[in-house]
Amino acid sequence: MPAIVATAHAAGVPVALDNTYAAGVLFDAFAHGVDVSMQALTKYVGGHSDILLGTVSVGTAEAQERIGATHRLLGMAVSPDDCALALRGLETLAVRLDRLEKTTLEVAHWLKARPEVALVLHPALPDCPGHEIWRRDFTGSASVFSVVFEPGWDTQRVTDFVEALRLFRLGFSWGGTHSLAMAYPPLPRTQRGYDGRIVRLNVGLEEPADLIADLEQALKQVA
Repeated sequence: MPAIVATAHAAGVPVALDNTYAAGVLFDAFAHGVDVSMQALTKYVGGHSDILLGTVSVGTAEAQERIGATHRLLGMAVSPDDCALALRGLETLAVRLDRLEKTTLEVAHWLKARPEVALVLHPALPDCPGHEIWRRDFTGSASVFSVVFEPGWDTQRVTDFVEALRLFRLGFSWGGTHSLAMAYPPLPRTQRGYDGRIVRLNVGLEEPADLIADLEQALKQVA
């Protein structure tokens, strides 16, 4: 981010960042020179998967003037009920993030030791691409990470694994109380040849041992 900000600002271009993964607190966007920081409050701040809400924050009075004028022109607004639910989530955000980080790391380390797994993509793991940047710029990690299965796994086997999970639910969002799993289809990548062997996991507030047991039984089913 420091390199992006320096390059963009040298050309007079403002920098906007989606800070949802860090829940707006694990990465200090404005301290790193970002002009506009956005996040989906639907996720960590809401914390219970029961609101659809987002924020746009700015770090300077000039940015506030420009963003505020556009906001008023578009007539965008949110309901008092949604705001109340977001404020409720903020009261427990620190406690939940601490629990989510510890449980996620426990599950990630367990998966890393499995013979079926080729790579665990969690930024707090030293062998994850981008780990040094995460270590430099972040104060913690969140609940989302990905698993790359061994080359012998095809798309159907990955799908069967996800569908065999019982505690992990199928879902695209994250940051709530429930653990979620989603298989990625084969997508053309210029730098990664994972060929549909990726599953993205979001760890919730369940007990780590229960989540690991669920993953283990699903792996046994597709063995």
